[in-house]
Amino acid sequence: MGLFRRGGKDTAADEVVETESVPLDEPGDAEPSVPARTAGPWDEAEVTDDIPRVDLGAIRLPGLPGMELRMEIDKATNVVSAASVLLDGSSLQVQAFAAPRSEGIWDEIREEIAESVTAQGGSVDDIPGPFGRELLARLPVKTPEGRTGHRPARFIGADGPRWFLRGVITGKGAVEPGAAEALEQLFARIVVVRGTEARPPRDLLALKLPGPAQAPAEPATEKPTFDPLTRGPEITEIR
Repeated sequence: MGLFRRGGKDTAADEVVETESVPLDEPGDAEPSVPARTAGPWDEAEVTDDIPRVDLGAIRLPGLPGMELRMEIDKATNVVSAASVLLDGSSLQVQAFAAPRSEGIWDEIREEIAESVTAQGGSVDDIPGPFGRELLARLPVKTPEGRTGHRPARFIGADGPRWFLRGVITGKGAVEPGAAEALEQLFARIVVVRGTEARPPRDLLALKLPGPAQAPAEPATEKPTFDPLTRGPEITEIR
């Protein structure tokens, strides 16, 4: 089973790491030992605010003024594999995965991403960030002149109750801390909808094309709502 599904041409992490078969995460397993979180991303059972969020299936995404939303679809399987937010020269790609009830998986995944990037000729630094440890990577790319260059990317992650949320920040936000603040705030306000069914750890949680934004509480008439369809979500087909 692959760690992550393969992304499109602009996907920062398209590596596939083979793992051994693992048992399903059954609902009756032991209570989770994931440390209690005092900040988001949030599980759907933890949400107490009334922030409007777009329903993308396993991810409920808050909005930012001026952002563009792109959904990445695997053309071979017609599966929506990731959501990407573009804002002011930076982008944030997000994916949600199933995780064991007993422990978080970000530490293990971070090591595997680092190994994959270095094996491809890139480099990584494991550094502290707003969500704990993160990776600052320099991914090898081909320039238009045919030379080998490097593209910076930040891999961030959050372990939740039986789920893991991964984000990849590219563009200005990968190298300029100030440029990443808005996308970091968006990541922290994401709500993950895990579902109750048993899933193998690292299984990609299903996404769907967006509908109108919805708030969990009664909507206030004076508050504007965010609707990405005013600009139209862009669909990126992945071959």
